[in-house]
Amino acid sequence: MSELKPFVVLAAGGTGGHIFPAEALARELLGRGYKVALITDRRGSVFGSDLLVPIYRIRARALTGGVWGKIRSVIEMGVGFLQARWHLSQLRPMVVVGFGGYPSVPTLYAASQLKIPIILHEQNAILGRANHALMKKARIIATSFPQVQGLDAPDDVRLVCTGNPVRPAFVALRAKPYAGLDENGPFKILVLGGSLGARVFSSVVPRALGLLPEHLRRRIVLAQQCRPENIESARAAFAAAGLDAELSTFFHDVPERMAESHLVIGRAGGSTIAELTVVGRPSILVPYAGGHVGEQTANAEALAEAGGAWLIPEQAFTPESLSIRLESLMVLPSSLTKTAAAARTWGKVGAVDSLADCVAALVKSSTSFLGI
Repeated sequence: MSELKPFVVLAAGGTGGHIFPAEALARELLGRGYKVALITDRRGSVFGSDLLVPIYRIRARALTGGVWGKIRSVIEMGVGFLQARWHLSQLRPMVVVGFGGYPSVPTLYAASQLKIPIILHEQNAILGRANHALMKKARIIATSFPQVQGLDAPDDVRLVCTGNPVRPAFVALRAKPYAGLDENGPFKILVLGGSLGARVFSSVVPRALGLLPEHLRRRIVLAQQCRPENIESARAAFAAAGLDAELSTFFHDVPERMAESHLVIGRAGGSTIAELTVVGRPSILVPYAGGHVGEQTANAEALAEAGGAWLIPEQAFTPESLSIRLESLMVLPSSLTKTAAAARTWGKVGAVDSLADCVAALVKSSTSFLGI
């Protein structure tokens, strides 16, 4: 048994907020000599191409829509459960790690039936619905925030605040110091809005910059992620404001861009918070108002209370309010430096190591499982 590589299965939803922490853990476990596989839905197909990690896709569907939509969701999740159970029976992992998202639910329920030890990782400051449904079946719940709303785990479940694992490129840039804003130098702004950009940023940011005094506007150097359907209108709006912004539907070098920025404007997903705080960059956070339980607002509040960001609710995120905020930061750049330092202090650079240690602890205590 000692000569065999421990085998771990990761279960995650197909969005970046779930996949990126799973990817970071996979890299760490592979480096420790583990075998790793991922079970996800069809959206997770981008994962594993660089790591050569086997991917097993199952059926899954969010519980949304009318009566027939909910019936279809139940059927899809049931099929996904059977698929996941079959995969786990063949793979025989020693531990399954769940990263949230509805596609993780069938795999984790199957793992609990097969008596495979489960670790849940929660990326947000409010426990997600998938993890909430499964927390009583977990051996360890790893959190990204010191306080997590909705977490009422049984006494026999171990709670560990590991932080949220980020990709190695972000960790490598932690050593790059924050370049304070010179009084008359360029003000580098990076605008991110999730995997496809956010419509509200394409609407508000160009108009906000257009309201700045000309001597401040000339100093702006901006790169912004836009949704495909918004990019041309955003480009026209920036041109009308006299700005030559760099716009793209996707940036492949976000870590480097973040490290070079004086300010990041973005949403407040768990991965975004972790990346900002590991690199140590100040941000204006505009939580996604359509979140299931307000998790992005809770995330942004936690970092803002620590002094590492400024929170602007989406309903208050207007060209006027953003313009006033940007002008104040350019006039008093020391607040940017102070906020960058607070963000960096708040970040947990060793999150992936801590989470991998949790996996190792369960592997050590479980040499096999029964029930298959």
